[in-house]
Parts: sequence; structure tokens; C-alpha cells
Amino acid sequence: MARDVQITFDCADPGGLATFWAEVLGYQVQGPPGGFESWEQALDAMGVPPENRNDASAVVDPEGSRPRLFFQRVPEGKQVKNRVHLDVRAAPGLAGDERMAALEAEAGRLVSHGATRISRHEPAPPLAAGHIVMADPEGNEFCLD
Repeated sequence: MARDVQITFDCADPGGLATFWAEVLGYQVQGPPGGFESWEQALDAMGVPPENRNDASAVVDPEGSRPRLFFQRVPEGKQVKNRVHLDVRAAPGLAGDERMAALEAEAGRLVSHGATRISRHEPAPPLAAGHIVMADPEGNEFCLD
């Protein structure tokens, strides 16, 4: 039986992290429920107090084929290295210097949106094509691959 997958991030700022990952992946922040023109209007109707309006956010693939990312506020901060991380395929089909140049360009773009560059791993054929390790604005590691 096929199942849909949602990827959930525990974080301090769901709205901010949702905006970051929408930029990284070409997603969009999920719109409000039907019948509402904005999230503010929907949250007002639901009686959600202002202090809880950034408790959750989500981003979706505009084409509907990739998984939804859900961001939920938690009280604790990130403690250790991620055991699971996202590989953002930023240089499909490229190899060598051309691949690394494409990854460097994407790393620079993402840094301008709040990412942190952690390390660069050079190509080591035949198995390692090279990648760049990054962190999102809350320190969650991901790779540009």
C-alpha cells in the first residue's frame, strides 16, 4: 500500500523556517483553509490567540508531487547533530568542477536567505561526487548534493 510522507521539523520559529525551506525547495507556504482569504482571518475565526499564531506552519510543492514539510514549535532548542537530513539535489547530472560550481552558487544563494555553510567535500570518484554541508537558520543540517 502506497503512503504519503510528510517531513516534520521541530523548531522555535515555524513561520520563519517555513519561509526559508520554501525558498530552498521552490515550495510555497501552504495557504489558509478554504473560505478564508488569509491565515490571520482563519486564525481569528478559530479563536487562536496571538501568542499561538506561530505555533505551526507548512510548505507544499506547488505541483503537488513532493512531500509536504510541516514546522511545529517546540520549547527546546536543537541539541545534537541530525540523524536524518535532507539532501537538496542542486546539481543533478553535473560532475567535477561544473558540479561544484553549481553547488557553490546555490550555497551562496541560500546563505543570503539565512543558511550557514558548514563544510565542502570535494569529489572523490568513483563513488563520491562532492557536496556541501549547510545548516538552516535553526541549525538543522542539510546537504547540497
